[in-house]
Amino acid sequence: MRSWLGLWAIAMGLLHIAAADPMEWIQVSKEGKDFVREKSQQRFIAWGFNYDRDDSGRLLEDYRDKDWDTVAADFAEMKELGANLVRIHLQLPKFMAGPETPNAANLQRLEKLLQLAEENGLYLDLTGLGCYLKHEVPAWYDSLTESARWEVQARFWQAIAKVAKESPAVFCYDLMNEPILPGGEAKESEWLGGELDGKSYVQRITLDLAGRGREEVARQWVAKLSAAIREVDQRHLLTVGVIPWAQFFKGAKPIFYAPQVHGPLDFVSVHFYPKSGERDATLEALKVYDIGKPLVIEEIFPLHASIPETEAFIEASRPHCDGWLSFYWGKTIAESEAAGGIKGTLIADWLKHFRSKAPKF
Repeated sequence: MRSWLGLWAIAMGLLHIAAADPMEWIQVSKEGKDFVREKSQQRFIAWGFNYDRDDSGRLLEDYRDKDWDTVAADFAEMKELGANLVRIHLQLPKFMAGPETPNAANLQRLEKLLQLAEENGLYLDLTGLGCYLKHEVPAWYDSLTESARWEVQARFWQAIAKVAKESPAVFCYDLMNEPILPGGEAKESEWLGGELDGKSYVQRITLDLAGRGREEVARQWVAKLSAAIREVDQRHLLTVGVIPWAQFFKGAKPIFYAPQVHGPLDFVSVHFYPKSGERDATLEALKVYDIGKPLVIEEIFPLHASIPETEAFIEASRPHCDGWLSFYWGKTIAESEAAGGIKGTLIADWLKHFRSKAPKF
């Protein structure tokens, strides 16, 4: 049952919506370094949450229908916490019934989610191609060749774009969460990387470099999916959320944001989890991704550092960044405090701090 604070958040959200102006489309500024609202040309700083699962670990797509009231309440709560952007993770097995057949029912549900976002004045980062639950990935998909798999991925994105192309609430299409490539010439056997809490967040875009450079494979893949989207939707922004390897390996260079790769992408998305005592080194790694396009830290959370250290990293990153997204798992500050324990206390305290830093818009 929702606490009275949750209900209050919904009521305040509805009042805000009633008084708010219609949502402006978000675009990259003429200078190419910032986001701006299309009509007013006011700078837009992305601030919000990944909304991928609930506190029990259920993925959004597994409870969205049965618990729609919960989803609606969560959107209002994220708005009350100062968010202007929510990252939604869309799984390919949920949206492709077969190699050439989109899932019509789930596309209709996406329309409903877009409407909810518009009603709350929240923009959406639509991240695609998820295969987070390995046991749900259909055998037909895993058996495809590289080129055939890319064709299915292109059809996925065209189906999503056809639904989303007219909505001002769509901030961007993120081609894939944390794509990776083989580390050498040896052929890989698994499309998915290792699991974290039973979920596979990392996915390979090829199993075999076949003599190609890694940047060349990344270029071909980005070009393929970007072109598929642009056939349907020429307006919404494109990005791809990557692991910042420069944070872990000194001197590492971006692959998906290499000069010959990132052309079709409108902005950079990277996932940073600062480590305690390594702020300066992490900032140096961040600078590797400051390539002259808007830069969003698409995932951040005090996982390996304290809340003050994570806050300090965000503050120090402001000269380079145009947005930060943390996580919201469906529990309000009050509900997290009531849950108690290390987890509940950490989440409640982090949400308080995150809310206090929200940009005024």
